[in-house]
Amino acid sequence: MLSKAKIKQIKSLEYKKFRDESGLFVAEGEKSVCEILQSNLEIDSLFCLSDALLYNDNKHNIKAEIISENEMKRISFLKTPPTAFVVAKIPDKKININDINNSLNIILDDIQDPGNLGTIIRLCDWFGIQNIICSHKTADCFSPKTVQATMGAICRVNVFYVQLNDFFDTLGKNINVYGTFLEGENIYSAKLSPQGLIIMGNEGKGISSETEKHVTQKLCIPCLSDNATKTESLNVSVAAAIVCSEFKRRNFV
Repeated sequence: MLSKAKIKQIKSLEYKKFRDESGLFVAEGEKSVCEILQSNLEIDSLFCLSDALLYNDNKHNIKAEIISENEMKRISFLKTPPTAFVVAKIPDKKININDINNSLNIILDDIQDPGNLGTIIRLCDWFGIQNIICSHKTADCFSPKTVQATMGAICRVNVFYVQLNDFFDTLGKNINVYGTFLEGENIYSAKLSPQGLIIMGNEGKGISSETEKHVTQKLCIPCLSDNATKTESLNVSVAAAIVCSEFKRRNFV
């Protein structure tokens, strides 16, 4: 049976302040929980509605605590309580600049929506992009909403928070920095490198003027609709998927 203190601690993890203080985050649902149990993340606690789910059989040999549906409702952040719930430790990762200079990476400039961030993490996992560099004002990747949207990809993609101007100063001088702009070059005809940085901007404001200074090549996803004047822009996670797909397609086929 869950104590009131444990429930209070878990519910506090909705807020970044308490996630930072405790070094913990939560994940819900069978798929996300399974992904975390098979990862190298440290597990704090694991809760299930039934031992039939066999969550005892996992990489960490963590024994699940069987709780009632009512208890699951009390700790869950979802409208429909899940069958499994895990509290894990936030990993302490360091940026490898040499790796950044020699691979394709995503930079997020003040992305606000947790769902957008989670989706971008998930698509980076799909396209084999291992590093996402975020401005400090970007949504927290370990918020319950973001973790839920990643569907387990948070275990495999490295997400770092930096002061972007300082970060650019640490990079190699010849690194390609791509930015998405309405006035940019058509991405389908532009020359693209297999290594570099792809900047995706804020949902409403796009890439900031400060970050734009570091862009070496502006790209645009052309609007092919007859209603181009009415279709102003794409959702940032959709745009990120298109851009990542085109970069990877060039180096796959």
